[in-house]
Parts: sequence; C-alpha cells; structure tokens
Amino acid sequence: MKGWILRRVTWIGLLAWLFLVATGVTAQRTTSWPLSVTTVQAPAASKSGEPQLTISDRGVLLSWIAHEGPKATLQFAERTSNGWTETRTVASGDDWSINPIDVPSVLRLANGTLAAHWLQRSGAGMHANDVRLSYSEDDGRSWAPSFTPHPDRTQKERLFATLFQTPDAGLGLIWLEGSAMPSATGAGNRTTHDHEAGADHARPQPSGQPGHEAHGERAAMSAGGDMSLRFGSFDTAWKQTAQAPVDLRVCECCSTAAVATAEGVLAAYRNRSDDEIRDIYVSRFAQGRWSEPAVVHADNWRIPACPINGPALSARGRTVAIAWYTVKQDQGHAYLAFSRDAGRSFAQPIRLDDSASLGRVDVEMLPDESALATWIEVADGRSTFRARRVTIDGGRSTSITIAGLAGGRAGGSPRVARHGDELVFAWAESSGDAVQVRTAVARLSSQMQ
Repeated sequence: MKGWILRRVTWIGLLAWLFLVATGVTAQRTTSWPLSVTTVQAPAASKSGEPQLTISDRGVLLSWIAHEGPKATLQFAERTSNGWTETRTVASGDDWSINPIDVPSVLRLANGTLAAHWLQRSGAGMHANDVRLSYSEDDGRSWAPSFTPHPDRTQKERLFATLFQTPDAGLGLIWLEGSAMPSATGAGNRTTHDHEAGADHARPQPSGQPGHEAHGERAAMSAGGDMSLRFGSFDTAWKQTAQAPVDLRVCECCSTAAVATAEGVLAAYRNRSDDEIRDIYVSRFAQGRWSEPAVVHADNWRIPACPINGPALSARGRTVAIAWYTVKQDQGHAYLAFSRDAGRSFAQPIRLDDSASLGRVDVEMLPDESALATWIEVADGRSTFRARRVTIDGGRSTSITIAGLAGGRAGGSPRVARHGDELVFAWAESSGDAVQVRTAVARLSSQMQ
C-alpha cells in the first residue's frame, strides 16, 4: 500500500514537472522577506503626475510633470542622505503630448551633466510628436535650447523614448517612430496621446471591442506604415553621432527599456510579427552595432492591438533581469527572467503576480544578484502596486503591497530604483479628480549589501 502511494506521489510530481516544462515557467517556491516600506513626502506638489526614476552615482533622481491648466512643466529632485533636494524645472509648454504611461525623464550622466526628454506636438496631425532633448551643465539651474534626435522634420508619431549613457560617456536613446502623418486635422489643442483606448486589462478585450477599434483607427491614421524602434546618440560636446533603426516593425505604443551591461547596452521592447504576435525582444549594442533582435521568451501572445505594456530592465555586470507583461489563457500576468550572459539568452520566466496583473512592471537588481520586481496586481476588483524579491534560481519572496492605485490608466506606471542600500518607490495617487506623485523608501538588510 505504501509503495502504491509513493508511486502515485512520484507520478503526480512528474506530471507537475512536465507541465512546468511545457509551459516554460520556472517552478516557484515562496519564502518570507521582511522589507519595511515607509512613505516619505514627495517633492512633487499637488496636480502632479507621470513619475520617472533614474539612477546615477549620486543617487536616485525623480522627475514628474506639474500640471496647471493646459501647461505642463517637467520638474525633478534628487534623493540624498538628507532626503529630497529642492525642486528644479527643466522646461514647460502648452503643446506637450502627455500620457501617464509615456512619461518624460531626467538622467544624470557620469560627468555630472543632466539630460532630459519630453514629447512635444509637431503639427495638427492626431499623433504627430517630436522627441525633445535638452541638457544642463550647472545641476539643472539652466538648460540648453531643446533639440531632437531625429533630423527628419516630417510629421511622424514619435513615442516612448528611453535615455541611457553610451559607453563613451555620451547620451544614447531609443524611441518608437511611425510613418509620415497624413494632413488630417481635428487634433486641436490635444494634450494626451490617443493611446488611452488601447487594451489595458487583466482580462484583455476580445477582438472587435472598442479598444481594438480605436487602435485600428489609429493604425489607419499612420497611413498603414509600421512603427519602428530607432536609436540616436550624442557625444559629450552634444554633437549627434548616430541615428539608425534597431528594428523596423515593433508594437505601436509599448514602452521601451535600455540598460548598460558589462558588455554593452541592452535594449528591450515589444515586437510585432506579421501575424500579430507581440512578444518581448532584445537587441544588444556593442562595438557600434545593434545585434539581430531576439525573443526573450516565446509567449506567442497574439493580439490585434497594442497592449500599452512594455518591458523593464536592470543589470549588474553580465547579469540582467527583465520583467514584462503577457496574457496566458485569457489572463494577464507579469513575469521576470534572468540572463547570465549580458542578454544573449534568458532563463525560463518566473511569474510575479499572485492572482492577475495589469503589468506596468519595473525591476531593480540587488547587490546579491537577486532582483526586486514591481507590477500592478489585480484582485477582487482592486489594483495595487506590488513588489517582491526574486532569486536567480527561481525563488520568490512573499509579495509586498506598496500602495493602492486608481483603476485604468490613471495610476500610470509605478517605479522602483535603488542606490546603495535604499530602495525608492514612486507612483501617482488619485483622489477624486486630483492626482499627485507619491514616494516611499525601504532599506535593504546588511546581508544584501
């Protein structure tokens, strides 16, 4: 009798193992991880949103947009041992293109120079935007006149830029760029992207629902052309040194990511195949060239619309962590995978969420080569900003709730960044019609430093 029971248990275990292999998901064990998260006063005032975090040797830099009627102002502050520095302003305008998912940024380069980007409308076309860049050599007290990384002045849709430092200490960036815009009118004083109609659900809308129809209209507006992933770079004298494609057909409105590894810059984005498979791909920039794009994991998610959900990257030497969102069996989930070879290959995915997810992921490598990942969890009709630690062998900590979030797109994309032993979290909190950027911090234990 005992032998029969043992054989049955072994057989069940074998079936479970085969299921995990077949689905390509790493077996997961959950452990406790005490992390005390403390809310701290954010430097952003009321009527603020679109938070972004970047990291330099000096610390974590938080940027956001302050809203005053139609006017948008890009501001920032830096995290120090004494708290947040005073708020400084990069630029402002009433012709910016604003979306809580596609946000501006401010990045400190190794030589201390600050670089910033935002989106500005370039014409009357519904989706015509330019990526605008500026820099400051006096710690943000003054900024150079803005310029673009794309010398082509044709009205095109340009979105989701990511800034990074190039190996020669200059500025690099990637962004999405569409075809030339038709001479359509009707945009008026548009202050938001028309992406808000896209699919963004833990359970995706079936084909033909309003979100997909709006996306189809948007595709028609771009004259049937594909969205491409572009790359530009500038040297330390702000002379442009490159402007080239990375991938000629990508998902139309998912955020991009880039990170410096020990073997060059790694870019990540959502691809788009001819039959509408929209999985996450990476390309490596080394010795002046981008490698052939490669899939991170073959989720085979076929969706005839942009899910407005891009990947996140973090690296420590040759070890890379990537997080992303996909849909399996009609349910949205967030995943993470590690690479030990600077992004040439990735291990099997590790699921992040406990029940279901809206994605909007972020990830930060920790000193012990584990990673802290964040996502938006959906359960019982509520959305929460969650985090958990994941080890390179597939272990997961219990999840931690950072904050409750507004449903839909209003909650934006929560962020996490690390400097030394401090983790910094940022998100947009809604109260009625008001939105304000919030921040929290946590200290890593001495065993992880």
